[in-house]
Amino acid sequence: MYQDDRTTLQVKDYTTLNLGPTHPATHGIFQNVLKMDGEIIVESEQTIGYIHRAFEKLAERRPFNQITPITDRLNYCSSPINNIGWHMTVEKLAGISIPKRVEYMRVIIMELARIADHIVCNTVIGVDTGAMTGFLYVFQWREKIYEIYEEICGARLTTNIGRIGGFERDFPQTAWQKLDDFIRDFPAALQEFEKLLVRNRIFMDRTINCGPISAERALAYSFTGPNLRAAGVDYDVRAMNPYCSYQDFDFIIPIGKHGDTYDRFMVRNQEMWESLNIIKQALQKMPAGNEYHADVPEFYLPEKADVYSKMEALIYHFKIVMGETQIPVGEVYHAVEGGNGELGYYLISDGGRTPYRLHFRRPCFIYYQAYPEMIKGTYLSDAILTMSSMNVIAGELDA
Repeated sequence: MYQDDRTTLQVKDYTTLNLGPTHPATHGIFQNVLKMDGEIIVESEQTIGYIHRAFEKLAERRPFNQITPITDRLNYCSSPINNIGWHMTVEKLAGISIPKRVEYMRVIIMELARIADHIVCNTVIGVDTGAMTGFLYVFQWREKIYEIYEEICGARLTTNIGRIGGFERDFPQTAWQKLDDFIRDFPAALQEFEKLLVRNRIFMDRTINCGPISAERALAYSFTGPNLRAAGVDYDVRAMNPYCSYQDFDFIIPIGKHGDTYDRFMVRNQEMWESLNIIKQALQKMPAGNEYHADVPEFYLPEKADVYSKMEALIYHFKIVMGETQIPVGEVYHAVEGGNGELGYYLISDGGRTPYRLHFRRPCFIYYQAYPEMIKGTYLSDAILTMSSMNVIAGELDA
């Protein structure tokens, strides 16, 4: 019998591909289920929560001073920013005034953390385009930053650095020396890294027009940080709502035009130069003296020697550790410019020993929503690069 082939419907055959949750290219434990037409991504769906650790619920069961280690595990590439952001939130609620010297010390630590964060992100972008050299060479400078952390607080990755009211001790001389060495030697390494990639034809071909997003769409998704600035919006919490005396420092907010992988790479690279500049200014303007915390005995743990020998210090130590310090009733929101954007803490206190409610505004969780839109119609290899350039940190995503 004759059959008219023109009436036969052609059904497209798609492939389902799991990108993650444990694929090394995702650089974290999260999954994307991709619908593929050959190598072209037709649509994608994220699955998150693989390392969800109930940070916010844990915070509602801990005294205020014991929440600092929980914040470490958000963006673990720049944990000191998380720590200090939390301390400033409590200080805002309690009306604690911090000495200028302590604020400058905090700025130094936070800008070192920003550099460490951007080193990880930008060197990994190089790896995902096939350039391993930059990652292997530049990573040693992140280790040098960790050595400075170690001198100050004894920890490297999850730092638990500082306290409500300041730091647990003054920076030792070895920390200042290692800091001087870093700001002297790192610029040459960063310049060499830029020469390796910035005008490299292969790198440019792989990253330009890869995973772009417009300023309008980025704002619609509530992007902040380097990903928003790469799209051309000059929003930076340090400049728009200065904290920790950032208004005392001169720095440029780098912005891009197209919001693609290349712009995100360039914005982060330029931010490392600006962070170095801020650290130098903080060292030059550092107030004289040896203050490293505010005079707030009801929040700041006393010296151990005083606890063993003075009744008042023992009482304060007991009250702080057991969560018996009087906390004002109130509702505050405080944000800092984290490695990935606006890292905010929304704190509600009912006057009890623990927060009534604490919400973390995690930049990753917010901008990762745009990922399916950014990779639709692109190749799988471009999806990997786009994810790397967004700097999606699983710990910050799954809080």
